[in-house]
Amino acid sequence: MNRIAFETVEARLAEVLSKLGFTAERALLCARLFAETTRDGVYSHGVNRFPRFVATICNGSVNPAVEPRLVARAGALERWDGQGGPGNLNAYAAMANAIGLAKQHGIGCVALGNTNHWMRGGTYGWQAVEAGVVGICWTNTMPNLPPWGSSEPCIGNNPLVFAVPRSKGPVVLDMAMSQFSYGALESYRRRGEMLPVPGGIDERGEVTCDPAAVETTQRLLPIGYWKGSGLAIVLDMLAATLSLGRATHQIASDALRETQLSQVFVAINPDALGGTSEMDSIADGIVASLHRCQPTHPHDTVRYPGEQTLRLRKENQELGLPVDSSVWTEIMAL
Repeated sequence: MNRIAFETVEARLAEVLSKLGFTAERALLCARLFAETTRDGVYSHGVNRFPRFVATICNGSVNPAVEPRLVARAGALERWDGQGGPGNLNAYAAMANAIGLAKQHGIGCVALGNTNHWMRGGTYGWQAVEAGVVGICWTNTMPNLPPWGSSEPCIGNNPLVFAVPRSKGPVVLDMAMSQFSYGALESYRRRGEMLPVPGGIDERGEVTCDPAAVETTQRLLPIGYWKGSGLAIVLDMLAATLSLGRATHQIASDALRETQLSQVFVAINPDALGGTSEMDSIADGIVASLHRCQPTHPHDTVRYPGEQTLRLRKENQELGLPVDSSVWTEIMAL
């Protein structure tokens, strides 16, 4: 891994995007979202994924020149058409609209269809809590997860995000419906590490901790087995029906042509009901109870979702973003 200053990474990615048809403002925001993802420690969906993102622009899956379009509105509920634009910019705009609705109505919900891969889902949870609201969002994906009882990948791992604002550190849960996302498998394989717990089924039909073996079979384990499988199906159904977009079974099974996805963004404004200080105190009490728990290993601590992100954010901002050297070489050559 190379350590590269945040500003250097952001400027280089923006330069590449500007040459691919992005306006200067949108190129800078898109580049910042990629850089922030790496800064926060989600290396599989940050700068290391940028060359693949460029490939989807070059093959026509992503149209850099379009912005999402409002299709329908009913009070605090809106439906938008992403028009095949950049997934992270579409998602950022959708959550911004949900936040605006929440500030007005107490709650806001934006359904977004015809969009592209949103990269790190947690980005939009952090976006919500930084605006002082609760954020909930999810997306469907191409068929890349076998439903419980099948060996064929025909449902999506459909990432789901919950984010709760808290003055001493937001709580942000960003999870896929598989025990490990394909991005996480790739990261473990690149580092030459085995998975800490079984993540899928190998060619012999046995559970395995070998990330490469799971990538080969594409037999990821759903979280909670049948429970994760069921949740993935329901999330796909809600996203597709609310946005009137495509469901997982209608999306191409090709990572470079994974397009026309469906997503939902919900924002809840705690200030609308009052008692914000009491809510913060309740959240603090929950975090304190976790920190009092006896860890399994003496040198570990029990963390809340998002706690590690804050530590990595500070470290990577100070030392520079860790970027795979071969990926950075590829980016410099774009």
